[in-house]
Amino acid sequence: MSTSKAKSKVQPLSDQEIQQTYSRLQNELQSLAGKIGELEQEAEEHGLVLSTLNEALQVEPGRKCFRLIGGVLVERTVKDVVPALQTNREGIKKVIANLTEQYTTKERDFETFKHDYNVRPISRA
Repeated sequence: MSTSKAKSKVQPLSDQEIQQTYSRLQNELQSLAGKIGELEQEAEEHGLVLSTLNEALQVEPGRKCFRLIGGVLVERTVKDVVPALQTNREGIKKVIANLTEQYTTKERDFETFKHDYNVRPISRA
């Protein structure tokens, strides 16, 4: 009985609408995956910079360093830059976690859509 209820919830769509929805969901997943990859790379770069600056922070905290903020190169000291970079990296990690959660939800929706409309990608030789 529950399967008939589940099937009755599925709205009948034309083949063209199914194809458009499939493509849209697939593009959204690819977009999210690309953004996650980009942010993971940025977080890794922040980590590399932080590891270098932490060494300088221990030896010479007043050492001059440069930071790009909004397209403007500004001069700061290592002791000023390290906390800001740590905050930025943590923020990036939170955004990555949020996007990963969105990706998982979107992927689940995509799989449900494929199951509901019996969609199988065709292999092109």
